[in-house]
Amino acid sequence: MKVQDPPPPTYAFDYKNPPRSGNEINGLNQEEKTRARHVFHNATGESLPWNALDEFFSQINVWGVVKHMLANIWQLRRQDGPLREPQIKVEDPVAMTAEIKARARDLGIGLVGVTAMFDEALYEGYEVSHRYAICLGLPMDRKEMLQAPHERAAVEVMRAYKDVSRIAVELSEQIRAMGWPAKAYGNPNSTDILHIPLAVRAGLGELGKHGSLISREYGSNFRLATVVTDLPLVSNEPVDLAVDDLCKSCRRCVVDCPPGAIFNEKQLVRGEKKWYVDFDKCIPYFVKTYGCAICIEVCPWSEPGRGPNLFKKLMARREKQHSE
Repeated sequence: MKVQDPPPPTYAFDYKNPPRSGNEINGLNQEEKTRARHVFHNATGESLPWNALDEFFSQINVWGVVKHMLANIWQLRRQDGPLREPQIKVEDPVAMTAEIKARARDLGIGLVGVTAMFDEALYEGYEVSHRYAICLGLPMDRKEMLQAPHERAAVEVMRAYKDVSRIAVELSEQIRAMGWPAKAYGNPNSTDILHIPLAVRAGLGELGKHGSLISREYGSNFRLATVVTDLPLVSNEPVDLAVDDLCKSCRRCVVDCPPGAIFNEKQLVRGEKKWYVDFDKCIPYFVKTYGCAICIEVCPWSEPGRGPNLFKKLMARREKQHSE
């Protein structure tokens, strides 16, 4: 992808009194293992250091983005609800997992996987009582996303969030109709779970240098939602797509990021070495460009049809290196 005339990282807005560094809040260079903390997007109602910029971001968005946001808020009123009786007994969790995945695909999902809930997938101070997470990924229209970092791409991002959220809501309703608790998380603003760590555990993809998930099928050109449930299911295993093999040598997202927010090496974040994006550099540009998305679209994995071939080549190269 060729970036379409990205605006410079200069801003007509700023904080009179700069808030606490988002990198510090995120735990950059922190050796202790802790849960993630809310920084910017916020659907919990709590006051955050970067709330003013988040509110400004909401106020300047174009109508195409706003209408999808409002539609999503409306449909998420059904994210949880009462259970139908009697509860359907599940004697074969493997078969039930296959059925749930088939239902998700029938609803239009592109990627689906299951994992057990775990602490690192929860924000600090929040708990989820459900046992499993059904992770869902929906591809975005590549033609529209080629317009990043401009308004058309922003509208497509929110359209995809609205649609993957709808699928999560409908799947949660189907599970509750079986008599089992289920709650849909389809709000792109931060709530009490982190979608990416769950999706990695569920086998949807691996974390890339640009801080987003990379799948074999769609690269990073997709959006996530999650359904948490107590329905007896079987977890998937994380996948090895050789993403690190490429990211360690590829600099495409690093070079094409206008504010220079992407580190070329993994960073220590909350006690773990991982790919990380400089929050303080990224977010002002993110706000200026209605959500940016340059890094996920210039990624070689996001080129349609290229992911499976990249995977084969990278794995073949790895095997050759190990045999030498």
